This record gives sequence, structure tokens and C-alpha cells, in this order.
Amino acid sequence: MKKNHQPVKELSVLSVTVGLFLAVIMTAANVYMGLYAGMTISASIPAAVASAAFFRGVLRQKSLYQSNIVQTMASAGESLAAGIIFTVPALVLIGSWQDFRFWPTTLIAICGGLLGVIFMIPLRKVLIVNKRNDLTYPEGVACAKVLQASSESDASSDDASKGMVSMLTGLFIGSIIKFLSGGLKWISGSVEKAWLFKSRPFFVGFDVSPALLGVGYIVGLNVSALVFLGGVIGWFIALPFFEVKPLDADVSALDHAWNIWTSQIRYIGVGAMLVGGFLSVLSVRQGIIEGFKQLKSSFYKTKQTQTHYDRLKDDMNTKHIFIIFVLCFFIMLWLYNSMLGSLSLSFFTAIIMILASFPFVAVSSYIVGLVGSSNNPVSGITIAVLISTALIFLLLGFEGQPAILATLGIASVVCCAACTAGDCSQDLKTGQIIEATPRMQQWAQCIGILIPAITIAPTLSLLHNAYGIGQGLKAPQATLFASITEGFFGKKDLPYSMVLVGVGIAFLILFFDKILVQKGSKFRLHLMPIAVGVYLPISLAVPLFIGGLVRYLVEKNQDKKQSSDTGTLFSSGLIAGEAVSGIVIAILISLNISLSYQIQFPASTIQVISSVLFLVLTWILYKFSLNKGDSRKNG
Repeated sequence: MKKNHQPVKELSVLSVTVGLFLAVIMTAANVYMGLYAGMTISASIPAAVASAAFFRGVLRQKSLYQSNIVQTMASAGESLAAGIIFTVPALVLIGSWQDFRFWPTTLIAICGGLLGVIFMIPLRKVLIVNKRNDLTYPEGVACAKVLQASSESDASSDDASKGMVSMLTGLFIGSIIKFLSGGLKWISGSVEKAWLFKSRPFFVGFDVSPALLGVGYIVGLNVSALVFLGGVIGWFIALPFFEVKPLDADVSALDHAWNIWTSQIRYIGVGAMLVGGFLSVLSVRQGIIEGFKQLKSSFYKTKQTQTHYDRLKDDMNTKHIFIIFVLCFFIMLWLYNSMLGSLSLSFFTAIIMILASFPFVAVSSYIVGLVGSSNNPVSGITIAVLISTALIFLLLGFEGQPAILATLGIASVVCCAACTAGDCSQDLKTGQIIEATPRMQQWAQCIGILIPAITIAPTLSLLHNAYGIGQGLKAPQATLFASITEGFFGKKDLPYSMVLVGVGIAFLILFFDKILVQKGSKFRLHLMPIAVGVYLPISLAVPLFIGGLVRYLVEKNQDKKQSSDTGTLFSSGLIAGEAVSGIVIAILISLNISLSYQIQFPASTIQVISSVLFLVLTWILYKFSLNKGDSRKNG
């Protein structure tokens, strides 16, 4: 094809500027969401819709390839945030850091993210090009459809303008509700109730969170239902079944339920995630081998072997890949040495970091291609890395605080690489469909990592000083990884019986999923969302499930494509609004600015008001998506 030989406008000053702007916003939003709920969202589709709305609605121009660069950069920064917040806060939780250090946090983010990008380059041909019929990369395909629709000649710029209004409306509503709960305290951030029945604890509750409602809408009913199912297993079955204990006189039923879940029940999710992580590696072993072969052959490939230039096959230059790889290795070697104070342990740690990154990048890319980014087993991957690394260090005689730091240091980089690779895979799939240049996307991914990485440490520090990591912001994954690491090195006891129960439940879930596959069911019991649901508080899973249910009802009553764009933008606004408001509140707290404009209501009244407000918000999400879609349809 002739157009394959001719350059197109992709990596421009405008696309980079817009991409970095969205990347920084989505990175900050995901830092907040990940610490609060233990979940993040892929920025690709929201960024694609926002970019299309900007180019079409504001600039009044079609720009398919520049919009693709924008969403590529936004998703690179967003995924990087997930890798950091799942791991680095563990260093604060174990007491090694009192606050988030700028350069160590930033360098871990940059090096982990860049390794995720460059390791995906040889895997692009193996997983995205050669397996195009086996791996669908659903978010990548959906993102391509959004971009293609916005570039069609009959696409209305008025629709794009309405899309921008949808996002801004969601942002306003999300920020107001968060300010009412987290700032003024006029409403409750969560509605909870617990009681004892025959000495067994029972718990119900939900978070009044616009962001979680928006996340549920974006990921859809399948994923949100699986997370909720995990919550049901953990809170409605395991919590009352495993614990029959007399209640202390000074402990409420609510505190009793939370104490049992914190110390025992959530480790069932750990066992399930552990199975998911190791099975993920086994499932892509052939792809890992092929990726190594492709990586090796790329070093011997020269320009003279090419008969003509085909930009659709144009990956980043091998020399540039090698330079980035070497820089990342020596930067991390220097960082590990500064943290551990032992050159030999640091060198060994850096080697393990590299050896673990490539296969888990392949795992991440393969899984998101198979079942989507929402099912990326990053938690399972990180647990597998933690346990494998800890066992190696124990066998070699390394122990104590240096071994704990080294284990978490490896897990942090690998987690960043895996998170980045998963989202970058979707972006490269989008590029393949719309016939973008892979090399341009790969450089956009690198740029989209560098700038947002600088903002992560200050954002973490701000939120930590305002709310407290592990307290106001639960940081579920980081808390888990800190506990596992300390447990292996003898500083903390782990409830291994609960972990084994989780392993058993995981294999039971896999068994029932096999039955669903054999029956040709569209509904699947993917292990990782269920495992995450067991580990997370069910109060987080409830608004997620409701958001997914709203999307199902909207799409059932209206053309799926017409409703999805508006609902996605409005939901993205809810997420960004709550996150931005949370960060603003954190700034005010850090400046000792009091928000003491509190209205004195009884606790029961506040709970009722909060519940009603959440129901109203759910109705607004449903009607807004439905009505806006109808207006576009009839217009």
C-alpha cells in the first residue's frame, strides 16, 4: 500500500502538549484512586474520547493520528501511576521511609515504565501482529473505533462539543460530592452497618464515591460483577463462617468485623491472587520464548536487509532500545546501592529485576490481549515476584532490612513495567488498526512516562501527609505487599491457613470457569477480579457493581455505541472530579487551612442523607448517559 511508505502527522507539538496535559491529570487521578480503592482505570478510551472532542469540537479539525498519540501518552502516564502506588507505599508502611522520596520514587517509575515500553517492542510482532486472531486487545479495538468514528467526514463537531460538556459536568459533580464528604464533612464517605448473629459477624455497607461509580461504568458489568462476587465470598461467606469469637466489651460489632477481615479474611484473596500470578506466567511461556527470539534477531537486523520502507513495521531503532536498557540498568544499580549500602546485593538485585521484568511484561501483554486491561493480573504478578525473590534471597542467606528493601525494590520496578506494558499493548493494537506508525507510538509512550513520573512523588507525599497512607487512604496492594515481605523475613506472622483457603477457592473458580467455556458462555469467571474483590472492602465493590449495572441498563435501552461515549466521558469526569477535589483538600490540610464549616447532624441522619445522595447520583449517571445519547441520535 502506497500510504505505508509515506509519513503522516503524528508526533507533533500539539499532540504532545495535549497528551502530556491529559497524562498528568490521569496520573494524579489514578494515584488517588489506587490508594483509595486499590483499583485504577485505563486512560486509553477516556483520553481518546477527550482528544477527539478537543480536536473536533474545539479546533474543528479531524486528526486521527494526533489523537492516537494523545491517548497513547495519557495511558502511559496513567499505567505508571498504578505500578508505583501498588508497591512504593510499602516502603513507607514498613518504616524504611518516613515520606516519599522524590528521586527514588521518580527513578523507579521512569526505569520501570521504560523497561515496560522497550520490552514490548519485540513482543509487538509476537503478540499483536502474529496473534491478531487469538488476542483481541478489547480496549485497543474499542479505542480505535472511537478514533475512527471521530475522524469520519460525517462526524459532527457539535457531538464532540457535547462530549466535552459531559466530561466537565461529571468533573463538577464528582468534585462537589468529594468536597462535601472529605472537606466539609456534611455527608459520610461510607455507609456501614455490622451486627452479630450467634456470635458471627455480618457486615453491609457501601462507599459514597462518584469515582467508584464511574470506574464501574467504564469497566462494565462483567468485571464489576466479578469484583462484587469476590466481595460476597469474603464478607458474606468467609467473614461469618471462619470466625466465631465472643465480642470484647469495648469493641463495636463494626470494628470487630473490620478487625477480622484485616487480620484474616483478606489473605484468602492473597492466595487466589498468588495462583493467578503463577498461572499467568505458565499460560504465556511460549510467547515469552518467541519474544526472546524476536529480541535476539532484532539485534542482527540491519537496514540493508529491508527492500523498502514500511512505516507500519517501523519500530524504535535497536540502538535506541539498547541505550535505554543500559541506562535503566545502571540507574537502578546506583539507586539500589544507595538504598541497600551493598554493591554485591545491589548488583544481584538489578540482575533479578531485569530477568523478572521481561517475562512479566509478556504475561501482562498477553493477558490484557486475551481478557482486557481490567483483568490484568498485576497484583498476582507482583505477589509472584515478591515470593520468588524472597525465596531466592533466603536461600542465598540475605536477610533483615536490606533483603526486605531489595525485594520491594525489585517488585516496584517489575510492577511498573507490567502495568505500563499492559496499557501500551492496547495502544499498539489501536495503532495497528488505524495504521499508525509503531515507532511514533513507542516514543510517545516514553515521553508519556518521563513527565508524569515527576509528578507522582509530590502527589503521594501530599496525600500521605493529609490523609495517611494505610489509614485514610488504605493503599490495599501496598499494605498487602508490605505484609507478605515482612512475613517472609520473619518480621510479621502471616495467616498461612487463610492463604491456603484462597488457593483452594482459586482452583474452584478455575474449575467453574472451564465449565462456562465448554458451554460457550459469554460470562466468564476470570480469577483476578474475583481475587481482588475478596481482598478489597466490599464497601468499594458495591458502587463498582452499581456503576457496571447502570452501563448494562443504558446499553440495553439504547444503541451501545451512542451511549458508551457519553457515559464514558461523564464517568471519567466523576473520577477526575473526585480525585482533583481530594488533592485540593489535601493541599488545604497541608497548609493548615481549616474546613470547619460543619453542620451538626446526628450520625444516623448523615447516613440517610449520604445514601439518598448516592441514589440521586446513580440516577443522574443513568439519565445523563441515556438522554445525551438520544439527543445525538435525534439530532
